[in-house]
Amino acid sequence: MTETARPESLLGRVSAEVAAIEKRDWEIWLIHSITAIIVGAGLVVFLLPSFIGGRGKLHFTLEVSPQLFAALVALLIIFNTYLISRRLALRRAQQHLISTTIQAELARLQSYTDPLTEVHNRRSLEDLAEKFISRAKRYGKELSFIMVDLDNFKQVNTQFGHLTADLVLAEVAALLTRSVRGCDAVVRYGGDEFLIMLSDSSKGDSVVVADRVARVLADWNSIGPLRGFTLTASLGMADWGPTKTLNAVLIEADKNMYQTKHAKK
Repeated sequence: MTETARPESLLGRVSAEVAAIEKRDWEIWLIHSITAIIVGAGLVVFLLPSFIGGRGKLHFTLEVSPQLFAALVALLIIFNTYLISRRLALRRAQQHLISTTIQAELARLQSYTDPLTEVHNRRSLEDLAEKFISRAKRYGKELSFIMVDLDNFKQVNTQFGHLTADLVLAEVAALLTRSVRGCDAVVRYGGDEFLIMLSDSSKGDSVVVADRVARVLADWNSIGPLRGFTLTASLGMADWGPTKTLNAVLIEADKNMYQTKHAKK
């Protein structure tokens, strides 16, 4: 995987589109206001028989046929109705834009979440890692990864069935999530593999997290949810550095994880 340029933020795009709609709404409101002022001034001149100015009086006489007057009133009503309908249409467009954007963002987030374990899925890995790496670069922080592979998990499927195996995966994901901080991330990397991304953490910090994962798994096994089977995991750690690509870090973490697994055998 290679780093890609970050797309324009969703909030920025929506804000720009909402601002454009509000600008059009303001322009229509301004036209409406100017028209009302002009019509109001015209009515004042039309209705008052005289206009007092300076020292004397200026008399105006204006004759308008009933048909022309009715036509002017009708035209004014139509024009105002059009302006109001345009403003309402712009308001509806604004609401639709916001609603559609929220729904699209929710759909995107759901597509990036594993439905079984409710952690990030493999599809979200590149975007998520890019954010972690960008932050590490910006603030000069460390970043570490832990690859987690459940040992002999096929036996769970064989002995207890696929439904139990799915429940165990969901339980493991919850245990891993509780073992890290809110600023870290857990990704379901494969069938029974998980990836932990630790922000502001070195390889030494990842060892502490690995020990914590081993303890929570041991506590989970002590309850005895799987009779005759002890669930363990092999972990491999790798640090990210400015000279490393994400793919290189994942390969390193995966290699270290398999070394741990072979050492157990």
